[in-house]
Amino acid sequence: MNIGVIGYSGNPNEKPICDLENIISKIAKIISDNNWVLFSGGRNGVMELISRETKKFGGKTIGILPWEIDGNEYLDVSIKTGLDFSMRSFVLVKSVDVVISVGGEIGTGIEILGAYANEKPVILIKGTGGWTDRIQKILIDGEYLDNRRLAKLYITDIDELEILLKKLEKEILSEEKND
Repeated sequence: MNIGVIGYSGNPNEKPICDLENIISKIAKIISDNNWVLFSGGRNGVMELISRETKKFGGKTIGILPWEIDGNEYLDVSIKTGLDFSMRSFVLVKSVDVVISVGGEIGTGIEILGAYANEKPVILIKGTGGWTDRIQKILIDGEYLDNRRLAKLYITDIDELEILLKKLEKEILSEEKND
């Protein structure tokens, strides 16, 4: 399964990003232990931490980069899209089965909306700040961004994440068999 992890950009040693390092490490371990592939925006901040930790646990990392910039040093594959930040986010969303959101500002908000519009489930890690927490307050029936109900948004904490991902993997595999 391809897992997109989105969240704050910026210096990974500064707040609020450094405060999320433990959560990000746990996400990376779950991804690696299950032989899933990490996709991220490939730059700094949450993207760098999740890539570093995933590599540390032996996982595979792919960065979907804006313009022609270089990604962080922890990427196995860097895809330079030539696109701006927002457009590159749609390449990221189209490339994954599930999106996990950790904190984040407007770019993360765009990625959450893009995932929903492309009918990809989004997991919001509660208590991580930014758009990940803000968007939880506006969900219809606690799960959807609009009345079309294109894809569920799941609100969870880190201790429930692996169980939820395995459930979603089974659903995705079942849908693929039916297509």
